Amino acid sequence: MTDASTTPAPGPAVLDVWCDLQCPDCHAALGDLRALRARYGDRLEVRLRHFPLEKHRHAYAAAQAFEEAEAQGKGWPYAEALLAGTAELGRRGEPYLLATAGELGLEAEEFDTALIDGRHLLVVDADQAEGRAIGVTGTPTYVIGGERLDGGKSQEGLRERIEAIADRLLAAG
Repeated sequence: MTDASTTPAPGPAVLDVWCDLQCPDCHAALGDLRALRARYGDRLEVRLRHFPLEKHRHAYAAAQAFEEAEAQGKGWPYAEALLAGTAELGRRGEPYLLATAGELGLEAEEFDTALIDGRHLLVVDADQAEGRAIGVTGTPTYVIGGERLDGGKSQEGLRERIEAIADRLLAAG
């Protein structure tokens, strides 16, 4: 017989979101991501994974900027702010990354230094390489429970599919 107090609680289900922070399709997915985070809370770990697309010239810098925001404890608020302003990011580039950091109260000098010294390049490159290895070709792409779901063509029905998989994973946990 197992003592319930010593049985570890099941961990959260994990949703990897392969994202380009300058991507209009990722912007469109923001509502679904917010809804998933609200519905599941800590039971669903939503991890932003970087897949900057070459056609978005500020996406690579935005991925590095997200990592600095994450290091300063405000990764998701920063990602949401960038995704809400993809068109502005496209127009303004790096000044927009820094302005958004300032609006969120991030340490601006450290943020600027991180973009210059490339301290987050390895994380971004590793995410992109892993994405390619598992067949990610566009953004957003979701991976949950070993299943890859492509949101680059259409978001329709994806949240429901993610919820069904998350529910199954959490019930099995």
